[in-house]
Amino acid sequence: MSKYELKVTSKGSQKHEKLKTALLPYWRERPPTTYSVTFESFGKMMELVNNGYYESLPFTVDGINWTFKIYPNGNSDTTRGLIYLYVKIDDSSITDPPLDVYAEIKFFVYNYGISEYYTYQEVEPVKFDSVEQEWGRWIGLSTASFSTATIDPYKFITDGDKCVFGIDVFVAQRNKSEVFSYDENISNPVFTWSLPNFSTLTLDSYTSDPFSSGDRNWVLKVYPNGDGVGKDNSLSLYLLSESNEKNYVRATLRVLNQIGSDNVEKPVEGWPNAAENGWGYQEFIPLADLQDATKGFVVDDLLEVEVEIMAISKQTPIN
Repeated sequence: MSKYELKVTSKGSQKHEKLKTALLPYWRERPPTTYSVTFESFGKMMELVNNGYYESLPFTVDGINWTFKIYPNGNSDTTRGLIYLYVKIDDSSITDPPLDVYAEIKFFVYNYGISEYYTYQEVEPVKFDSVEQEWGRWIGLSTASFSTATIDPYKFITDGDKCVFGIDVFVAQRNKSEVFSYDENISNPVFTWSLPNFSTLTLDSYTSDPFSSGDRNWVLKVYPNGDGVGKDNSLSLYLLSESNEKNYVRATLRVLNQIGSDNVEKPVEGWPNAAENGWGYQEFIPLADLQDATKGFVVDDLLEVEVEIMAISKQTPIN
């Protein structure tokens, strides 16, 4: 049989196996990249394991310790004479076994007759967790394939009884995800900020101390003489996320009337409208209204602005 005719058929589920479709075995020249085990004598190894299995030293892949298990004569009474290979998460050096680890597995046996590796690969990644910590299969070879009387292409031993088994373990990157939610039950929804000596403010803008609302931190920002199209004609008022989060917000901004209930308020709703200024208005209230003492917005040279946050969206990362 040529190397291109080598086939394997399913033997069904055995101990620690999962019913998954496998690729047909194939041949390659490149050796395993993860781990290999060389037996100086396949027959002596079989004798020592006594129809059990050989387990390798631990090796590390993606921060996880694994071992390679080789059943040279089946993994049960009904599979005697068949080669089974397994991989196992070794938790001897970690406190808690990793959960939901997906790994692509390839098994190898070196063929000295054609100087290539018999390669058995799974179609889909295999799941390992705290319960299922090992996985393996019959790889389509028999114990008889390791006889000194075997001829090409099944020459898996040389130099008397030497053979090489290998494994590749490629751990899939764990999925990163998030949950998007919209919260209308806001804790501490109202924040009021007082600006004394309003007529003598000289900076272009002033920012409040951070405040917490809806389990998030915010600030208010005021341009006393306006920003953008509001420059020199209006007060500009903005709500900003202190951590620059780009979430959806529904809120009301106010300049409070201190001698009555005729506040000037404007709704904001949506995603932040500018990287710097978040949610707000360049033309929030005319400067003329602030300078008119009868209007009641500036009393004793004190201005009060306020925000009431009604709803916010949240993006919660899940590791």
